[in-house]
Amino acid sequence: MDDSDDRLAARLAPALALLAAVGETGHVTRAADLLGVPQPTASRRLAALAEVVGAPLVLPSGRGIRLTRTGRTLAAASTRALAAMTAAAREVREEIDPGSGRIVLGFLHLLGRTLVPSLIGGFRERNPGIRFSLAQGSRQDMLDALHEGEIDLVFVAPMPLGDPGLVSRPLADQELLLCAPPSHRLATRTRVRAADLEGEDLVTLEHGYGLRQITDDLCAAAGFEPRIAFEGQESETVRGLVAAGLGVALLPRSDHPPAGGVVEIPAVAARVQDGRGELARGERLTPAARAFRDHVCSHPTDLGPAFRPPRGKRSGQA
Repeated sequence: MDDSDDRLAARLAPALALLAAVGETGHVTRAADLLGVPQPTASRRLAALAEVVGAPLVLPSGRGIRLTRTGRTLAAASTRALAAMTAAAREVREEIDPGSGRIVLGFLHLLGRTLVPSLIGGFRERNPGIRFSLAQGSRQDMLDALHEGEIDLVFVAPMPLGDPGLVSRPLADQELLLCAPPSHRLATRTRVRAADLEGEDLVTLEHGYGLRQITDDLCAAAGFEPRIAFEGQESETVRGLVAAGLGVALLPRSDHPPAGGVVEIPAVAARVQDGRGELARGERLTPAARAFRDHVCSHPTDLGPAFRPPRGKRSGQA
């Protein structure tokens, strides 16, 4: 970058928020309201910026405006720069007062009943001033949000391997069970193998969910392709379909009794454990997020009754 680029960037920097707001709203008045400045002031700043850049940034469009190509380029860069500054400001604030930070935590729907509440509850007893923002979705949704910097930490299963941008630790194991209607041929078994599911109608989650990947991998390891009868987005719907006699499903053990119309049989397989892990971006965590990560790894008793520390790990070892 030459000196002229440096000088132009320095002159544009004070207007980053305005450019981002105009890009978001497509309207000068709304952008001004968003920033808490008078509309004429915002209009003058846009005109001054266009003069600095040497090209128009906006054009009239109906009752509003639209960004020119130059305006879109600068607005997109402004949004990214502001996101980085917001993250830095948050980190600085939490460095000054780490007891009052905020953690954005992502997790699978399956973990929302006991695991996440248990972990947050134990942490909040020791850190009452730290707040949480919670995001739920599929495994792929959570990993994408983590990569985009929208989430600090995520709990997913199975843990992704070979991603240099992520730092991960095994957190807990949870046994997988075959859920079947009481009248099913496997319902009286004390144990089942993945091979026993060949030819069965399977009810499972959609692609992108960790449990779907685990199910597909178990079937592949047993030498057959699963016959998927129904796909859903959360486990209670899967259980309901099983109870209605529409198929069988592999689901993690719950700390609640099985629903009526469903028999649960332990599964024997090379990957009987549903390994759940905690992941963070490779970049530095905020103090609050780092404190929660350390709490999760050092307080296995907070995992809840349906979970246990991973095999081969001593209590408290990450």
